[in-house]
Amino acid sequence: MVYKALYQELPDEIPGRERTKSVYVEGESVRQVRTKLNERKYNIEFIQEVNVAHLDYEKLSDDFTVENI
Repeated sequence: MVYKALYQELPDEIPGRERTKSVYVEGESVRQVRTKLNERKYNIEFIQEVNVAHLDYEKLSDDFTVENI
């Protein structure tokens, strides 16, 4: 499955729409994705499973990549 994680790069940064970034990660559960991203020291705001329609839409973007950590 593919999950979308919304995060801030600095662990002590207050979440704000302007500074929120996203990353797509393959994993079997939200817990596994959170564990994979733990070493990056991100301030993870939210992780959601991406359904097929959403994934197809995101693939249209030029900078879409799925990270396999």
